[in-house]
Amino acid sequence: MAMVMEKYLYGIDFGTTNSALAIYNEDTGAIQHTIIIPSLIYFYEHRNLDGSPNYVVGEEAISAYLEEGMRGRFIKSVKQILSRSSFIETRIQSKRYNASQLVALIIKDLKDRADALIGQACGKAVIGRPVFFDDHNVQKDTLAQTRLNKAAELAGFKEVRFQFEPIGAAFAYERTLKKAEHVLVADLGGGTTDFTYLVLDPEKVGSKDRKNDMMATGGIYIGGDSLDAAFMWEKGTPYFGKNIQYKAAQDKWLTVPMSLFANICSWEQMNFFNGPRIKKEIDDYYYFSGKDEKFKNLITLIDNNLGYSVFRSIEKTKIALSDADSATFSYNQLGIEINEDISIADYEQIISKSVDQIAKYLDTFLLQNNIDPSKIDSLFLTGGTSMVGSIQQLFKQRFPQVNLNSGDNFKSVATGLAYSGYLFED
Repeated sequence: MAMVMEKYLYGIDFGTTNSALAIYNEDTGAIQHTIIIPSLIYFYEHRNLDGSPNYVVGEEAISAYLEEGMRGRFIKSVKQILSRSSFIETRIQSKRYNASQLVALIIKDLKDRADALIGQACGKAVIGRPVFFDDHNVQKDTLAQTRLNKAAELAGFKEVRFQFEPIGAAFAYERTLKKAEHVLVADLGGGTTDFTYLVLDPEKVGSKDRKNDMMATGGIYIGGDSLDAAFMWEKGTPYFGKNIQYKAAQDKWLTVPMSLFANICSWEQMNFFNGPRIKKEIDDYYYFSGKDEKFKNLITLIDNNLGYSVFRSIEKTKIALSDADSATFSYNQLGIEINEDISIADYEQIISKSVDQIAKYLDTFLLQNNIDPSKIDSLFLTGGTSMVGSIQQLFKQRFPQVNLNSGDNFKSVATGLAYSGYLFED
């Protein structure tokens, strides 16, 4: 009996901040739907009565986290742990989860939503991956892709191919072109900034062999999360006890170690920052600092799992500054009070190190790949971080003669991945 071919293919952009799935109908050659959810998981404080895991994914994770008074476990930026060999597993609701299992929860949620829309289970997906999961470290990169592959399998996919995310974005852009162009694609996400230089040609849409059109790919482990971490370090940590002194001996006062505050500047670290040893350490510093109010804020932050809400306030400030000269960084919860005006100049100063690293990497990328900037016909920027003023400025200054295009910052990668069905023809 002849097998009935499955008619669908999913393009999945599993992102640090948001994840998207595009449903491609292989018979009609059209994208039918695109689903976008925040890459968030919230585990309720307790399991379900039958003992099964009790969690929600996406937008619902935010409301559940707030409704339950933030008592459960809130997980964000889980993509960042894929390349971390030091992350083996974490215990939640007294069950152990490894990196692939956590990622699978998000991919499966997307798959279930898509399967419901097409009325069948689709087992075929092209999944995006950054050019480098970690700065040019082959071992970590292999580990991350292996874990991501395992996650796709756990989520129910039988046939999986991987495509670089910026190439996905490029294929979506290619469909809007009238003639062939040399295009530099920059995909600025939450975790990484990836570049691809390639020839796009509307005549080649959907053709099988695109290897010769890909002229260069590269990436750096800096993205929106790096900007938020820099902001938290400069403007957030002083409210949580950075620079506070504690009594180390009879007449000896020392400053609390900075490493403590580095841990609250990154989401992934804060997720796993509530072990008994660290809690005891923080309680001791609080006591020996003469019960300093700001240190108390740190205890409140960790005990009440407030990290996400603080970073949401940072995100709001960042978005406000993408089209205003100043904004207020404000956060008021459980006695933690922050109300500070931030000018665009302040913000640009805070993120300048990250922006400089992207600029430096871009120069190296052009040089190493012998790319002549005058030969670039257009620039295509995608990803949430591409909306930051300093980033836009960087590209305008580097390539004054080139058109700056941008796609739907949250959909274009998934769409282009779904158009990458040629990867199954190997």
